[in-house]
Amino acid sequence: MRNFILFFVFVLAACQNPSPKEVPTYDIQDLFDNISISGGYFSSSEESLIYSSNETGIYNIYEVDITSGSTEQLTFSDQESLFVSSYVPNSTDFIYSADKGGNEINHLYLQRRGGETIDITPGENEKSIFYQWSQDNTALYYLSNKRDSRYFDLYKMEIDTWEPTLVYENTENLSIADISNNEQYLLLSQSVTTSENKFYFVDLTAGKTLEISTAPGSYSSAGFSNDNSSFYYITDVDKEFSYLKKYTIDSDTDEVIYETDWDVMYSYLSKNETFRIIGINEDGKNVIRVFDTQTNEALNLPDFDGGDITSISFSEQENKIRVSVGSSKMPNDLFVYNLEDQSVKKLTNSLNPALDPSHLVEAEVIRYPSFDGLEIPAIYYKPLNASSQNKVPALVWVHGGPGGQSRANFSPLIQYLTNSGYAVLAVNNRGSSGYGKTFYKMDDKNHGEKDLQDCVWGKKWLQEQADIDPDKIGIIGGSYGGYMTMAAMTFTPDEFKVGVNIFGVTNWIRTLKSIPSFWEASRKALYDELGDPYSSDSIRLKKISPLFHADQVKNPVMVLQGANDPRVLQIESDEIVAELKKNNIPVNYVVFEDEGHGFLKKENQIEGYKQIKEFLDFYLKSQTLNVSPERID
Repeated sequence: MRNFILFFVFVLAACQNPSPKEVPTYDIQDLFDNISISGGYFSSSEESLIYSSNETGIYNIYEVDITSGSTEQLTFSDQESLFVSSYVPNSTDFIYSADKGGNEINHLYLQRRGGETIDITPGENEKSIFYQWSQDNTALYYLSNKRDSRYFDLYKMEIDTWEPTLVYENTENLSIADISNNEQYLLLSQSVTTSENKFYFVDLTAGKTLEISTAPGSYSSAGFSNDNSSFYYITDVDKEFSYLKKYTIDSDTDEVIYETDWDVMYSYLSKNETFRIIGINEDGKNVIRVFDTQTNEALNLPDFDGGDITSISFSEQENKIRVSVGSSKMPNDLFVYNLEDQSVKKLTNSLNPALDPSHLVEAEVIRYPSFDGLEIPAIYYKPLNASSQNKVPALVWVHGGPGGQSRANFSPLIQYLTNSGYAVLAVNNRGSSGYGKTFYKMDDKNHGEKDLQDCVWGKKWLQEQADIDPDKIGIIGGSYGGYMTMAAMTFTPDEFKVGVNIFGVTNWIRTLKSIPSFWEASRKALYDELGDPYSSDSIRLKKISPLFHADQVKNPVMVLQGANDPRVLQIESDEIVAELKKNNIPVNYVVFEDEGHGFLKKENQIEGYKQIKEFLDFYLKSQTLNVSPERID
């Protein structure tokens, strides 16, 4: 019996600690020769899909024939990324969105098939957002701030004239959440904090406004019914997680439609309301549920053999579903599922054929206790060749936000790092979304303190792993994660051997004062969470801003920045780099003149991320410190 128990323990340990696997080291070009896809919209004939892809190195627009699988490139931009919004109904023309160099001033363009391109929102500083087509497919609804850069109004364009008509003028700093098919009703939202908003039902005909948010909480629209008698919304009132409700207009009553133990992220009805689609944020992954609205029975979606369904959309006839499928080891691909014959057709192949999927790392969801015992969720990527005999360096990865979430999606940068021999722990520190509203609010006006300690304790968890070198752990992050990286290097200077700051905030006072005008609806909420730079909060904001304490940094730092970034201005990175150099801290600084808040062009991704690896190899893997920064500039 004793021998059996020992054998069982040995087998269990072997299952929990799989043997290291030797894998080839891929060139960065191989990892970034994957294709990233967005969209996937049915044509009116339902014979093709239109989508955006960065196959050429920058996002262009493609069409794929559903029957033959043949693909045609429809746009040939080599400067700006183009993101398709939809086909024009009953046409092969299409609408797409594009900005200039990452400045986020997006315009909407009408592309005539085989003909001219028309900027249908041509105001120089006009930011426009595609909303939806009218139910009868004769007009386009969109949002635009051309009247006042701070506020988005609702416009309508008839597709035979493409002339804008103002539907609703937003003069009260509200966000337009939805419009009924008969244009009689609107749903409006007003931010209070980043976790609470006011939610209003407006009857334009009667000139009446009703507040739905009678209890404090989060509210968002999930659409009007086709007959205009009701609307749906998502809220977390009296619950830890968001759930779906229905409000009946005539009776002034509401009812819960769906709830689960995770956040309902979104919900919508198919065109003819045959199906209800619900997206759930389940422990860092999208889970999609589809219900027959008559029977309330769940629709069985196909199994995709290791891939997760990340999003779906129905054709107008509701007999076909576009399914996007991916995983932490596979970039998203497009499939079409035919409900009539239950056939599945794969339409894209996004993974570079030079890559063997078995050589890529699968994300593992873990949890660890922080300094105060709070359980912190995280996503762990361990190199396949890591072992107690081959200990590897590691990185704590911090997501953007504040209030973002690291998810188990495909990341070519993470796969590049793990393939290069770096473990990555993507920490969802307190204040991250997806784990309940209590957890989400835990970092309010506490940034750079308890949330930073969550990252430090993520490092401690890594140090306890048998296959991690406990003396070679760095920190990396973008946007808010870039701030957390600099905060870690500044306020906990002995914890991390290196830091990689990707367009991170270093001076909160300036950043909060320079919020883009088109974020006006969220300004008060951001000030409530982070602090008002025009008040006594500025004392704390200065205290947590790395720029003012750069003399505390001890270890090497790398900074990457887009010159056109409207959220984190380049001066943020310029100044922190200057301070670090003044203090003789090794620093590598990379600026892309044609990028904004995020690097969209493959050539820039390859250039920047290759330098990240070189920086880590030099300063973390070899642990060579106090070397002149010219060695890696």
